[in-house]
Amino acid sequence: MTVKPSVLQELPTDLVREQLPRHVAVIMDGNGRWAKRRGMPRIMGHRRGVDVLKDLLRCCRDWGIEALTAYAFSTENWGRPSEEVEFLMTLFERVLRQELREMMEEDVRIRFVGNLNALPRSLQSEIERSVTATQNNQGICFTIATNYGGRQEILQACREIASKVQQGVIQPDQIDEALFERHLYTAGSCDPDLLIRTSGEMRLSNFLLWQMAYSEIYVTETLWPDFDRKAFHQALCAYQQRDRRFGKL
Repeated sequence: MTVKPSVLQELPTDLVREQLPRHVAVIMDGNGRWAKRRGMPRIMGHRRGVDVLKDLLRCCRDWGIEALTAYAFSTENWGRPSEEVEFLMTLFERVLRQELREMMEEDVRIRFVGNLNALPRSLQSEIERSVTATQNNQGICFTIATNYGGRQEILQACREIASKVQQGVIQPDQIDEALFERHLYTAGSCDPDLLIRTSGEMRLSNFLLWQMAYSEIYVTETLWPDFDRKAFHQALCAYQQRDRRFGKL
């Protein structure tokens, strides 16, 4: 994580530490549009987006946020031009390989969620290496959703539970929310308190559909490559103004 923090290294004084979200999720939208507006190839937007994500991860650590989940590649993203998909796979692999040492030094715990079996073998190896190396780290939990789809995750959980019912391992009346969550990719992690989506798009795009039942949603027109600590600060200010009742009065 060699990118230099932009501004606001310390927690801004108008944010209440006790009222910060424990877990922030981000849909990093707008890389291609950012590059196009500057007359550059789309891949340049993705490269810049990686730098922004690295600084956001460090910012969350600096400000005391426990977990960050980033939507890196959806199951639908395979429909993009093959050259772009190949670049993204190579980029993921290179970043993991280059950044692991610093992730270890900064005590980051890395997790991946999604159907990882469909990824290139070399990328799968880097993922396994980074997850294994950081599994005992005690700092911020950094989850990367790769080849991830919320509907597919729910279907997979249903299949696993149905198989166990068929085998007599569990009874239908034992199925509750806690059991279901144990069969999701995200088992063992808390749900996001705050979802941030950049570039102004007003949809979830098949991201963490079960987990975000009560997440606060913040949408900004800012494109992801321009989403700096000041923009994150604004998102957290908006979050702290929300009245989170969880269906209660």
